[in-house]
This record gives sequence, structure tokens and C-alpha cells, in this order.
Amino acid sequence: MKKLSLVFWLILYRQVNAQMAETLQKSRFLITSVRTGDTDIFSVNPVTGDAVNLTKSPKSEERYPAWSPDGRKIIFTSNRADGKTYHYFIANADGSNVRQLTHLAPGTVAYWASWTADGTYIYFNEGNSSQIYRVRPDGSDLKAAAEGRDANISPDGKKLVYTQKGTKAWGVWVMNADGTNRRQIVTNESEIGGIAPVWSADGKKIAYSMQVGDYAELFVCNADGSENKQLTDLKQISSSPAFSPDGKFITFRVTNEAYWRDAKKMKLTYDEKAGDKRPIWVINSDGSTPQMVEVLHYQCAMDGSRAEIKY
Repeated sequence: MKKLSLVFWLILYRQVNAQMAETLQKSRFLITSVRTGDTDIFSVNPVTGDAVNLTKSPKSEERYPAWSPDGRKIIFTSNRADGKTYHYFIANADGSNVRQLTHLAPGTVAYWASWTADGTYIYFNEGNSSQIYRVRPDGSDLKAAAEGRDANISPDGKKLVYTQKGTKAWGVWVMNADGTNRRQIVTNESEIGGIAPVWSADGKKIAYSMQVGDYAELFVCNADGSENKQLTDLKQISSSPAFSPDGKFITFRVTNEAYWRDAKKMKLTYDEKAGDKRPIWVINSDGSTPQMVEVLHYQCAMDGSRAEIKY
């Protein structure tokens, strides 16, 4: 009976893997890669490894890319303006027609932008503070929208999921897009708390990373925090999740070291631009078949950029 059960699960695992590969074959990942020696934004096929450098900027660093809802545009941060300030830039999906989207104070690091589903607004975080900004894709109407960290806008543009200090540590919270009606939806706080929460495309689910012992694992819950479920048990540091457009898959980054506990080591790792420290993984949204995207191993930048998917 045990042998039959093992055979059954092995067959099922192979079928699920084949289904995942078949779907991902038709997709593109938007990633930050160090394959050119610096950090550039690439569009890649996660199955074949076919890659297109969209930024081609050898004298600057590009990070934190995101697709527009229709897949026709990309946004990314770059320090190309002055070498120290990470502004957001917008371009066509093939990397053409690049223009600067934000004009922030010197030394500012903008990160983790997210679009409303109708493409009207882009929300992003400012790393030197807990400020969340909103801007239109043409660069107009830039304003401070709310306060919080690691914020991500819901597809309908009405709510922000973000991290905030609770009674003991950082937890996962939701608020209206204007900063009102703040409420904590995940209460199991820890040393580092909730990390990088993100909405599914239908706005019904939220994925995030949370400390479990000495590690960080992926979790998913309903938009109100109910049915909170741990997805991974890799006993590593799993973070920066992103849902596929149909909600079937979640990409995430994995490293085996808690770099946040050693600032000097983190800076050294970033400066060396090591390509094997934080590879991209993909998992079914029910938590089954987590696996590394092998064709991108040794090529992904150490930064916390999400690997965003489009079909």
C-alpha cells in the first residue's frame, strides 16, 4: 500500500510539474539580473532561459521592475541620474522610450512600485522613510498618499497592504489608499515581522513572508487576513513574492542567510553583485511543488526585486 501511495504521489508530482512548465513556457519574468556585470532589468522565459536586456545601462544600477497591467510598459528604479538617487523610470515593454517618472530628493531610494489594475496610478515606497507615494504614468500628480512600509496597492486601487510596527514587531496591515481605516490583518508578529505583502490579481488573496524560527517562509491569506496558511517549509529566507496574473503561481526569492542581522555583510554582498545568493523560485499558489528556476540560477541580483510574471 505504501509503495502504491508513493508511486501515485510521484506520478501526480510529475503531472503538476509538467503543467507548471507548460504554463510558464508561455510566460515572461521581469527580473533584476547581474549577468552583464552590473544590475540590469531583463525579460526572460523561465523555462528556456531566453533573456532580453531591457535597460542596457552599464554605468548605473537598475532595480525593482514591474509590468504595467496590460504588459505594454515597464517601470524600474535607476540611479542613472546622479549615481546615488534611485528614481523611477518608465519605458515600453521592449525597453525603448525611457523617461524619468519621479524627481525625488537626493539620496532617496524608491522601491516596490505597484499599479492599479486600470493603469491610472502607480504607488511606490520611499526607502529613507515610511512614506508611500502615488503618481500617474505620465509623471503627473505625484503626491504622498499614506505612511507604511513595503506597500502594495490592490488591483481596484482602493486599499494598500503594507507592514507596520505592532505591539512587538512588524505585522501585515491593510488601509484605504488615502491612509485611513488602518487595521492589522496578520497578528503573528516576529523579529522581522511581515515582509513584502502583495495582492493577487483578483484582489482576493495576499501573499507575504513571515519569520518562522530562524527562517522566513511564505504565507498566503484572504484579503481580510482569514485562512492564513504557510506555503513553504524550505527552512531558508523566502521573500519578495509575486502572483501570476491568473493566480496559479507565486514567484519568490530565496537565500540561506539572514542578511538583515549584519549590515556590513549585506552591503558587501550587494557590492560584490553575487549572482547565486538569492535565486528565483516558483510555487503553486496552493503551496505545492516549490522549485528553483534553474535557468536563472547564478544570474539574479541580490536585491529584493520581485520576479513579476506576464503571459
